[in-house]
Amino acid sequence: MKRLGFLMLMLAVALMLGGSALAQNVGDNSVYFTTYFSANNTTGAPEETVRVINDGDTGATLWSAFYVFDDSQELTECCACSITPDGLLSESVKQNLTAAPLTGRIPSRGVIKVISSATSDPTATKPTAGLRAWATHVQATTVTLVPGARVVPVVKGPWFVTETAFADSNLSAGEQALLQNLCYYDALLSGYPCVCNLEDFDY
Repeated sequence: MKRLGFLMLMLAVALMLGGSALAQNVGDNSVYFTTYFSANNTTGAPEETVRVINDGDTGATLWSAFYVFDDSQELTECCACSITPDGLLSESVKQNLTAAPLTGRIPSRGVIKVISSATSDPTATKPTAGLRAWATHVQATTVTLVPGARVVPVVKGPWFVTETAFADSNLSAGEQALLQNLCYYDALLSGYPCVCNLEDFDY
């Protein structure tokens, strides 16, 4: 009887471990990703890069709908870039995602949001799982505060560059509608969306 109980216990443990391993190998259905950028357009700092892949699960072209915000939570640029199945898209934060901001001021830091979409229009996205994104981040080793009427930090190198995956985020209906509306008005007011590279170009 003890031997049967031991065998049952071992079977239960094996099933739990096997179930955990299977759960870890199953892909998720994320459609919304966020990250930050810093030291953008800063003298001497390396350029930051965003890379997005189409995992090929849908077997169709998907669009990475980019929404770029400055550190005052203002949308500065938006666009949607196509990625074919198993394709890789590389975008420079400086040259592609912040080169023609609505405000006329190129942000040095801010937030990048991405919707994995089945449509090419960032003002009318159709969230569809299949994209994965990474971004490089530039870290300064020296920050000097310049006194005056307003304390201004001066960021200097040497610089460290890291690369991390975009964070899986929750896309509510309200957030999706807000991003699409902000992008719509950005197009009306500036007419300059962010610029998409071709898939075969990398930084």
